[in-house]
Amino acid sequence: MSNLWLFIILGVCLLALLFVVYNYIVIKRMPEGTDRMVKMSAIIREGSNVFIKKEFTTIAIVIASLAVLFTLFIEKFSGITYILGATMSSIVCILGMKSATYANVRTANKAKESLNVGETVKVALKGGSISGLSVQALGLLGLLLIVLISGVGPQQDTIIAGLLKLDGFEGNGLIPIKALLTNAAVMRITTYSLGCSTVAMFNRVAGGNYTKAADISADILGKIRNDLPEDDSRVPNVIADFIGDNVNDIAGNCSDLLESFVATISASIVLAVAFLGNTGLANITKELFTATYMYPLVVAGGGLLSCVIGLFIVQVRKMGDNPSKELNLATYISAGLTLVVVGVLSYVAFGNAGGALKEVLGFKAGWATPWICCVLGLISGVAIGMITEYYTSADFKPTKTVAEYAVEGEAFVVTKGDAVGSKSVMLPVAIIGVALVIAASIGGTYGIAISALGMLSFVGTTVSIDAFGPIADNAGGLAESCHLDPEVRKITDKLDSVGNTTAAVGKGFAIGSAAFATVSLICAYVSNLNVVPRIDSFMVIAGCIIGGALIEFFCALLTDNTIASAKELADVGDRQLSDPAILAGEKDPDYNELVALATKTALKRMLVPSVIALAVPFVCGAILGPEFVIGILLGATVVAIPRAIFMGNSGGSFDNAKKYIESGAIEGHGKGSAAHKAAVTGDTIGDTRKDVVGVALDIFIKMMSTVATTLFVVITALYSLIQSLF
Repeated sequence: MSNLWLFIILGVCLLALLFVVYNYIVIKRMPEGTDRMVKMSAIIREGSNVFIKKEFTTIAIVIASLAVLFTLFIEKFSGITYILGATMSSIVCILGMKSATYANVRTANKAKESLNVGETVKVALKGGSISGLSVQALGLLGLLLIVLISGVGPQQDTIIAGLLKLDGFEGNGLIPIKALLTNAAVMRITTYSLGCSTVAMFNRVAGGNYTKAADISADILGKIRNDLPEDDSRVPNVIADFIGDNVNDIAGNCSDLLESFVATISASIVLAVAFLGNTGLANITKELFTATYMYPLVVAGGGLLSCVIGLFIVQVRKMGDNPSKELNLATYISAGLTLVVVGVLSYVAFGNAGGALKEVLGFKAGWATPWICCVLGLISGVAIGMITEYYTSADFKPTKTVAEYAVEGEAFVVTKGDAVGSKSVMLPVAIIGVALVIAASIGGTYGIAISALGMLSFVGTTVSIDAFGPIADNAGGLAESCHLDPEVRKITDKLDSVGNTTAAVGKGFAIGSAAFATVSLICAYVSNLNVVPRIDSFMVIAGCIIGGALIEFFCALLTDNTIASAKELADVGDRQLSDPAILAGEKDPDYNELVALATKTALKRMLVPSVIALAVPFVCGAILGPEFVIGILLGATVVAIPRAIFMGNSGGSFDNAKKYIESGAIEGHGKGSAAHKAAVTGDTIGDTRKDVVGVALDIFIKMMSTVATTLFVVITALYSLIQSLF
């Protein structure tokens, strides 16, 4: 497998980006609708832009500071790759958010003009595809550039590497410190991944706080205190909620899945380099090593091409009135094509290696091993998604039961919703556990990393469908706040309900891939140690206990921050609604006051949770040693995975139970009833769970593992220094 393949994948990335540009232009050229629709969408767009600008100003300071430290002390080009990762993640956020703020009003207008579900789905999916394809294309593009320019390992045979005179295993910082000698190739790849993770963590924490504080306060003011319709423009918090859908559910989700996607590829490449270190050059050919580290990149490119084809087919065909069917078709085409492409690529990469695959790499099924691992990851992801849909969709018994219990009051809703969330944990975790065992047994830790990649190999389609939900949600809000025909709201509500489920399925994919990727990164971290730590080591056990407690603390911190912000927003919104003219609809509220406050509170509370993920592995490792860090990572991962599934699924069930009641499915208990208010209470609890805490946990464990792997030499050197002083 030669570098020609990398240039082919580079071409696929450019093709995907051309498709993104085409869809962006098509969306921009569509009419926005009435004057009020134009005005309201402009407020949403401007508020989203202001938030992102202020957030990135803060993030840029952190990124620049860490980049300087990496360049000075770790590896001279790692600061650049760290900035590159942060830049790619930021571009995806901005592109996804801007496309969504253009697509939302055009989706509402298409529903108004056509009164056709199929035509409306096309617009929302076209807007979502801009986010999805840019995530996979830009995330992969950054890694391709690093590999093409600097190469991997000592076999640096790219044309550019010779010109820049980059070293293989002797890379170090501008201020050389022998104790901090690193593998330059690994350091550039892991710092690229860490740059993506840093932006993702800040985005999820700040964006989640913004959107859920606005959402919770809007629900409390509108539905509970004043008996107003959902998304009523008289409630000033509603516009902040609309903006939050874009800065978190779109921008935050884009950076989240890009980080997951990049982390899985990076873990695969790092483990490929670990093979070289463990076996030595005498036991592995240059061709086999090249195939091992290039395979994840080529698979990701093949998956991207499959996503472009799948989304293109769905967008050009005539759509029916069943949104789920259309969205599922895009997934099936993308996943099916990916399976075929990955199988072909496995044979191309490893078909001529013969017995070396089993002897050197431990591939029990020969050339088919990576393909089997990819299929295993893909099937696991689909299975987790189906389980998630069962527990969160109003089409199935668990969520319907939560809605029925709402007739009895808030306590019944919360208790039943918690039970549904807890029940939903067992099967996904069992699937992850079984898949990990099978992947490791036939492909070792490299097989685990490839399984994670298989799960995210068609992430372009997954994110496209995920982004469809917030666009449809915003379109419905605009239909209500701009006083469009009730038939329009029925169409957008239908899309929104499907979008809630697809979003929950997307979270399942993110959590599942996080489990695989984190295990791979932990294995990469362990491979750096001279001695494999024993599980009965008191340091490992102590680290496990503290790592588990750290997850609970992190969850509490995010929840506390969100509810504190929600209270501030509710108080200001309540003050504005005390004006009789606003409540009567005779004048508009001061939306800008709420938008500015939501931005201020979110940014004020984003720093501490984000810094914890960066600081804990570094500080704990420097003081208590590398073994303690392994315990921290293991304990945090074991607690975080089921916790994230519980948070996501219980929150999704609460949300759709509320919508089930609002649809009139429970006779005599529609909008405004006591049962509806009880369901709204459940929804406000679930909001923080699914859109703040749950989505941040998978980034948290991956980010800690990436920090530990990236800064292993620094952690070890500082620990040795501290030990020598005592």
